[in-house]
Amino acid sequence: MLRLALALTLLAALPARAQDQVTTFTLDNGMEAVVIEDHRAPVVVHMVWYRAGSADEPQGASGVAHFLEHLLFKGTDTLAPGEFSATVAANGGTDNAFTSYDYTGYFQRVASDRLGLMMTMEADRMVNLRLGEGDILTERDVIIEERNTRVENDPGSIFREQRQAAQYLHHPYGTPIIGWRHEMETLDLDDALAFYKQFYAPNNAILIVAGDVTPDEVRALAEEHYGTLPPNPALGPRERVSEPVQLAERRLVMKDARVAQPYVIRSYLAPERDPGAQEKAAALTLLAEILGGGQTSVLTRKLQFETQQAVYTSAWYDGTNYDDTTFGLVIVPTEGVTLQQAEDALDAAVAEFLEEGIDAQQLERIKFQIKAQQIYARDDADRLARRYGEALTSGLTVADVQAWPGILQAVTEDDILEAARSVFDRNRSVTGWLMSDEEATQ
Repeated sequence: MLRLALALTLLAALPARAQDQVTTFTLDNGMEAVVIEDHRAPVVVHMVWYRAGSADEPQGASGVAHFLEHLLFKGTDTLAPGEFSATVAANGGTDNAFTSYDYTGYFQRVASDRLGLMMTMEADRMVNLRLGEGDILTERDVIIEERNTRVENDPGSIFREQRQAAQYLHHPYGTPIIGWRHEMETLDLDDALAFYKQFYAPNNAILIVAGDVTPDEVRALAEEHYGTLPPNPALGPRERVSEPVQLAERRLVMKDARVAQPYVIRSYLAPERDPGAQEKAAALTLLAEILGGGQTSVLTRKLQFETQQAVYTSAWYDGTNYDDTTFGLVIVPTEGVTLQQAEDALDAAVAEFLEEGIDAQQLERIKFQIKAQQIYARDDADRLARRYGEALTSGLTVADVQAWPGILQAVTEDDILEAARSVFDRNRSVTGWLMSDEEATQ
């Protein structure tokens, strides 16, 4: 306890900023902008996030959001295919892109005096993308091969897709981000351009610039390069179907000869972080750390060290979703322990935790670790930019992001146990067993 108290004292004395230096503004065409100042190095991270991810795709065109992400590196009216990334590299920078359920993002990390050039090119491909049938065929082969490598060749990834589809029967979170293979194979030019024209507009985009810049500099450049782009007046609020109430637990057993290590995994539907109401999400965030966040966690202590029924345990929760998310538990049993025995042990450990309550020192230690991680994250402009981008494209606000650390620190034992009891409802869960063919016959 003395060591923890000393650590807390040292942490409080760190010369880190108490708050991120954030400025926001909105251009006349509806494009939002977030500027995060950090003048310790002459570097800037430039990001454009679109409020459009795989969960916004039309039915029958799964994978088109990720497909379009690839296609945006093709040509425009002024840039040849591949010239965008080549220009970034020639200026000493790096660039890439990413697609999730709720957003698609594009970023470059360059010297701060190259920011205007990045905006010039990013604004260009927001409205001037030029695609041909050859681009479609080539890049479609690329994403199908990506699916082969990342999903088809990995039984754990296939199993993850099946569990996600079982978790969300109706909501688009049940469709894989990369897409279902049979639909990916039919994606065409019209699919890509329809998604592009609907969602790639300034009034559906968030500009985030982090690093060695000032708000006035960013505003001037943003107005010059993005401010002249026309908004999409037909773009309305996000409209997604709601998941029907789950009334019975769902179970899957998957057998694959390639499985080297069987395991049991369970996920529960859980609320996401809501704007202005993040308290329950904060309690679930701490619950995941208490149950499965490392060597001192409850599941590790009980199932790995005390009873030696598991070689690995974990718990996870990510509240940065636009719609309901999941809370998950996993146990990898030791040799000689069956999957049924492992599942029973996992259930018993959770039930015992709910009965015994939370160790006060463990809770204090976890809060300290989270606080330290948040402070040190301010040394990374990219992580800061992503923190705001993920939140804003998921329906949160800058105020929510900045309030989050304090909300986490205010969570009590009662808050965590109440959140756990409300989420750990077997009738709102999906339990999966992954095993090899050999084990399945024993």
